[in-house]
Amino acid sequence: MDRYFIRKFEKINSIPDIFEIVKEIVWKILKKSRAGLDLGLVELGNQPQGFLGAYYVAGSNIIVMNETPLKRIQETNPNLLAPYIFSVLLHEYLHSLGIFDEKKVKMLTYEISSEIFGEKNIVTEIARDMRKFFPNFIYPEGCPQIDGPIKLVKDFDKSSIKYIG
Repeated sequence: MDRYFIRKFEKINSIPDIFEIVKEIVWKILKKSRAGLDLGLVELGNQPQGFLGAYYVAGSNIIVMNETPLKRIQETNPNLLAPYIFSVLLHEYLHSLGIFDEKKVKMLTYEISSEIFGEKNIVTEIARDMRKFFPNFIYPEGCPQIDGPIKLVKDFDKSSIKYIG
């Protein structure tokens, strides 16, 4: 466990704050980073059997996160929101670093979470098996996908240096 990151995580209050911790942790453990990512939010819906939490568009600079589980978590157990977002962003950030093997990314997400937060922490539990949290993450009757524009999260990758030309 890393008390520094645990304390830092306890003080977060936004998605960009969570992402900054994700990047710091990945740098500490893997010595890899990348800058200039955007986060887009869109309603991707869910099925009773599961959902798509987010995806990284290979070769791009955007992570797209499904708003449906975020809304469901707010309704059922808001304490799960930050741990869920952390796990999803860590997973997608690893993809953005060029790790595309889904099993490897899932394993790395779990190993990193366990190393930083400890085996019993909710972040690690979500990384280990998100399915046990489905009652809080999905609408049991399903929720349709809503076609709409992607909403970009302002100042998402706030520690990146912006190029001014």
